Amino acid sequence: MPPVNKQAVAQAFGRAASHYNQHADLQRHSGAALLALAPPQPGPQLLDAGCGTGWFSHLWRQRGHQVTALDLSAAMLQQARQQQSADRYLLGDIDALPVASASMDLVWSNLAVQWSSNLRIALQQFARVTRPGGTVLFSTLTAGSLQELHDAWRYLDAHPHANRFLSAEQIRAACGDLDVRLQQQTVTLHFADALSAMRSLKGIGATHLHQGRDNTILTRQRLAQLEQHWARDAQGCRLSYQLMYGVITT
Repeated sequence: MPPVNKQAVAQAFGRAASHYNQHADLQRHSGAALLALAPPQPGPQLLDAGCGTGWFSHLWRQRGHQVTALDLSAAMLQQARQQQSADRYLLGDIDALPVASASMDLVWSNLAVQWSSNLRIALQQFARVTRPGGTVLFSTLTAGSLQELHDAWRYLDAHPHANRFLSAEQIRAACGDLDVRLQQQTVTLHFADALSAMRSLKGIGATHLHQGRDNTILTRQRLAQLEQHWARDAQGCRLSYQLMYGVITT
């Protein structure tokens, strides 16, 4: 995979910050599934690594935790701050956490590590800042996600129009010797048309392409071709995600 341009990623999410929650159905679904894997009584200190607008930071704070919200995007952090989602806010990169070692009881990272330059490093960072006996909860996307988008565009050109993700085997390998439990899930969202499906990605800021974008204008003709080839069922145009959930015990 090409190196991740973290500045470009932060800018893409920053542009989406003000309307992110309107499009974050997948993030809320993934987060709810990840919550179900949490230990029954985690300690008070919690890091939300890749907090976005602070949706789950706020939830954890309501449960009585001291929440540190961290994100790569200053605009996302500002949204979290406006909602008083956390006790502390940090601008930072999950690949180099500006957090003291063994200072957290729980590290929570919902759909953020797919933007890491090196998943092994990010997971080691999570483990580093977690106290012995603590827990790391993370979710990420795996290979096969957004297949409907890839398939539809393939009829029009050979350019990438969405990022590719690590396979389940690569994610497991990245965990190294960490004490980890992994489980997979497929989530399929439905949209009225192909344009709505693509706008859902723009709405959450997931528009940065690691390999660069060709900047071809989406004309009415090309959109009609996409619509023709986009996989659909009785509920509308499909957009499928392959999710991986991880629970690391430190």
